[in-house]
Amino acid sequence: GPAPLQPPYLLHGVTGSGKTEVYLRVIARAMRLGKQALVLVPEIALTAQLVRRFAARFPGKLAVLHSGLGIGERYDEWRRLRRGEARLAIGSRSAVFAPLPELGLIVIDEEHELTYKHDAGPRYHARDTALRLAELTSSVIILGSATPSVESYYAARSGRYRLLELSERVGGGIGPDGLHRSEPLPLPPVRLVDMRREIQSGNRSIFSRPLQQALTTTLERHEQTILFLNRRGAASFVMCRDCGHVTSCPTCSNPLTLHYDSDPDAPPHHNSTANTQHSTVLICHACGYRSSVPIACPQCLSPRIKDFGVGTQRVAEEVQRLFPQARVLRWDRDSVRGKGAHSKLLDIFLNHQADILVGTQMIAKGLDLPMVSLVGVVAADTGLHLPDFRSGERAFQLLTQVAGRAGRRSAGAQVIIQTYTPEHYALQAAQEHDFRAFFTQEIAYRRELSYPPFGRLVRLIYSSASEGACKDEAEQLAARMHKAIASQQREGWGLIGPAPAFFQRQRGRWRWHLILKIPAAQADTPQ
Repeated sequence: GPAPLQPPYLLHGVTGSGKTEVYLRVIARAMRLGKQALVLVPEIALTAQLVRRFAARFPGKLAVLHSGLGIGERYDEWRRLRRGEARLAIGSRSAVFAPLPELGLIVIDEEHELTYKHDAGPRYHARDTALRLAELTSSVIILGSATPSVESYYAARSGRYRLLELSERVGGGIGPDGLHRSEPLPLPPVRLVDMRREIQSGNRSIFSRPLQQALTTTLERHEQTILFLNRRGAASFVMCRDCGHVTSCPTCSNPLTLHYDSDPDAPPHHNSTANTQHSTVLICHACGYRSSVPIACPQCLSPRIKDFGVGTQRVAEEVQRLFPQARVLRWDRDSVRGKGAHSKLLDIFLNHQADILVGTQMIAKGLDLPMVSLVGVVAADTGLHLPDFRSGERAFQLLTQVAGRAGRRSAGAQVIIQTYTPEHYALQAAQEHDFRAFFTQEIAYRRELSYPPFGRLVRLIYSSASEGACKDEAEQLAARMHKAIASQQREGWGLIGPAPAFFQRQRGRWRWHLILKIPAAQADTPQ
């Protein structure tokens, strides 16, 4: 009969602790036992850098699967796997469906990554699919991450997964001679800078004085800097620059999101305050509550309460203004459009043809940049106040991953995080590189609100070319569901909304959503 099932392994290793080396050794062992192996990585991390490492260790046995392959190329790789010529498949999320008749090992690297979830049909989560595949094939499965998802870590703490920990960085990494250096490098110190104090002392720049000072020193030493912005889309929130208060929904305490009322696609008016007041509205994306933008902070009455938004372009311009001699590179969706643009930029930076790299979260992922000794997070707040129950988790993951880009080869590196809310537990934990402290607070918050892993959230999205029809449909469905929940006496079930979706218009269609909360005991899957 089939071998008894092994529980999944969760490999929790700090950034730079040698997780890849662990994967390579386990794969070699699986191959010696006559098995095939599958390695899933987030799309953005499927770099030439990583593939070269696997190809060097297993020459001729590797099949690489990613979205950039043509149909013919993909077919060739599939055929090599199906025939058993290739013993190892490495790929992004869809590689979970590759034909591996002798599968014995699955590795999911950076298991916490959002990109494993496929949001169009067929909707699947590659991590959950892989866990099921491991069951069906009696394979060993390893989930690896420096910042595991709350769900996976909870499963490990409660005994469903086996926890393996790598708690220190590898000695100086791998030298050009291919040999390990001995001394482990410490994780770089992280400094939180309170931007409220910067403003009080009259500094109006995007950059705090400690960050400006560190930039100066790093440039003088001819080392490199990454300036990081945690921005997705243009959605913004309203925050007081004096006390850090974020305008939130009175009913469900979600941060309110700023929208332009007239035409959602029109740019904001900047010419007069009067018409900015009229054209903007704050919306809660959970329950639909709306309010106008406050003229003064409800907490400390300061008039300096305004929307929060800063893009890569503005940061790059400010760097050039302060350091005209610095060579600045921008790395964001716009600058890495064409084929190969990604690796071109990377090469420029690796060859030290630029001093400062300004970019969005695309930078955070697994890049090995030996010359970087300063990482500056320009505004940690943008990630903390998104109307999403995972925003604290995401902020912690991102900041930890970004901090892991500094000082991978040399001591003396540092990380500076600018924020208006330095007291936030996700930032405090990131500052100490302390995943457990973060987890302890986060899991308490999830338990209290029955969020995953203590419950399931199901999001129902209505979209229509007509705004009225969209809203009506969503409201009718909500009414029917409220009735059903009451009549079937479903204990602990809840319904939030309907409300406009976070991106209220996409491709000319209006979107409204409803969120259904189901207690974990009654949900049909373990996650």
